[in-house]
This record gives sequence, C-alpha cells and structure tokens, in this order.
Amino acid sequence: MPSENVRTVFIEKFGGPEELKFIERPVGDPGPGEVRIRHKACGLNFIDVYQRTGLYPLDLPAPLGMEASGIIEAVGDGVTHLRIGERAAYASTPPGAYCEARVMRAAQVCPLPDGISFEEGAAMMLKGLTVNYLFRRTTPIAKGDTVLFHAAAGGVGLIACQWARSEGVTLIGTAGTDEKCELARENGATHVINYRNEDFATRVREITEGKGVDVVMDSVGKDTFDGSLDSLKPLGMMISFGNASGKAPPVDLGTLAAKGSLKVTRPTLFTHIADHETCQQMARELFEKVTAGEIVIHVDQRFPLAEVAEAHKALEARKTTGATILEV
Repeated sequence: MPSENVRTVFIEKFGGPEELKFIERPVGDPGPGEVRIRHKACGLNFIDVYQRTGLYPLDLPAPLGMEASGIIEAVGDGVTHLRIGERAAYASTPPGAYCEARVMRAAQVCPLPDGISFEEGAAMMLKGLTVNYLFRRTTPIAKGDTVLFHAAAGGVGLIACQWARSEGVTLIGTAGTDEKCELARENGATHVINYRNEDFATRVREITEGKGVDVVMDSVGKDTFDGSLDSLKPLGMMISFGNASGKAPPVDLGTLAAKGSLKVTRPTLFTHIADHETCQQMARELFEKVTAGEIVIHVDQRFPLAEVAEAHKALEARKTTGATILEV
C-alpha cells in the first residue's frame, strides 16, 4: 500500500494551547511487533497538558496524545492478538495519538469489544486503566475500606466512583462545585465534599468519626497534598498520581512518621501496562465492568480534532466533566 500523509498534532516548543500545530506526515507500514491503526476518536487527558507545557518534558518537536480507538489496517510480523479490520483501543507511550492514523507498537493495543463504542473506547483506556491500577495494583483495597478521591467528577473520577461502588468500597469524593459533587454522588460516591466551601481534611475526619481513610487517591497535587496526608488513618496509603494544580511538594519522611507511619507512592500507568500480558488483562477487567453495566463511560465533551487547542483550554480551565474526546 503506498504511503499516505495524515494530519498529526505536533508541538515545536513548550507553552500554551497556541503551540499545538498541525502537520502532514507520512504513515507507512508496520514493522515486526507493530500495527497501523486508523483512528475514529482520540482521548484528552491532563498528561497531554503536562507534556505540552513541559512539566513532563519531551524531545521536541513532538506529537501529543496518549489514547485513541480505531480500526486495525495492517499488522506486522509477530503480532497475534490483533487482526486486520478489528476494532481496537489503547493507552500507550510514546505520545502520538492526536492524528488520523499511525503505526505503533502493538503490545498495548487492545481488541475493543463490539458492545463498546469508538467514543467510549477513546475516552476510557487511559482513565479506566488508571482506575484499575489504583484499586487493584497499588495497595490492597477490600470491600468496606474507605477511599478519598480528589477531582471525583473528572474523567478518571467518575470511573473511580463507579468502580468503588461495584466493589463495595466507600468513596469520599471532592470536587469544586455543587453540581460536580452531585455528579460524583450519582456515579457512586458515598460522600461528597465541595472543597471550595469546606476544608476537606476536616470534613473527612467528621465523616470517618475521626479515624481517617485507608487510602487517598490524589491527582490534583500541590493544592491538596498536605490535606490528603491529614485525611489518612495511621498506616494509610497516599497515592499521588497527578499534578493538575502543580507539582506536589517534597515530603519530609519524618512527617510521615509523625502523622501515623503513613505510606506515599507516586505510580504511573505506563509502568503498570509496560508488560503486554498485564496490559491486556487489565483492559479485559475494565471492559468486563463496562459491558456488565457496572461502569458507564461519560463522554461529556466532543471537539473536532481541528479544535484541539480549544479542548485543551476547556480542560485546563476545569470546565469539563467526565471525559473529553477529539473526533477524527
């Protein structure tokens, strides 16, 4: 098949949404262990913003985008889990999902069940697999445990609320408006806190009768970090997995001791899904919850790929709920 040019979003320097540029570049045939996928939709995530601004530096010029869904057009040697014409979705490094089609490693590309739309597939992979490792692969969480989850009305948060409800975990969700708090409650949060009106750490202590929570899941970073530590019970686990408000501050290990022998970890999704079989198993677990109706993927915003800069502005301004996709 002769090579064709496809539209791809690149940045040439770090900065604001205005740095997102379109270029035409050739997409060729897959080599060993690779596939070519024709995208139907791409996901939007805060990691894309971090990479665009340089918080997570990339070698420039660089494409952006970490998740998408589409149809497999070609399969390289050694790829056995995907077939030409099959529906698929992925969250994967390196960046490059903001495009019409691409050749990429096949290991983290997953067959997409027929009962899940391309929109849902593009919206759920990075966020849903993140929720999977938060609840199943970072620290033991059992039925009856209590979790504090920040940004509970966001794309990851709404999946987390539903995941917690499906497994009997009490989830206390925080959000910045009453409307977002209600959305989190509707999706399974047992308790909600509007952090703009209340000190969330104080409120957590009230909800838990002074005990604190077993686990905090914090993707906000700088603004919530200290309060998150104050919300934990002795021996509790703080999972810091994002920096929406800026980098979390350095941790004095003595503080962890003084607050009750606390534990802190900073995981990333891409460490968890680096192994092909682990990635595919995590995806199957996620797909099972969606197809069973235990988790509904909320695609609340849609932008044409051509309006990717506007999508970034909306995400950074916290004007979004649920997931946002780019239509290809």
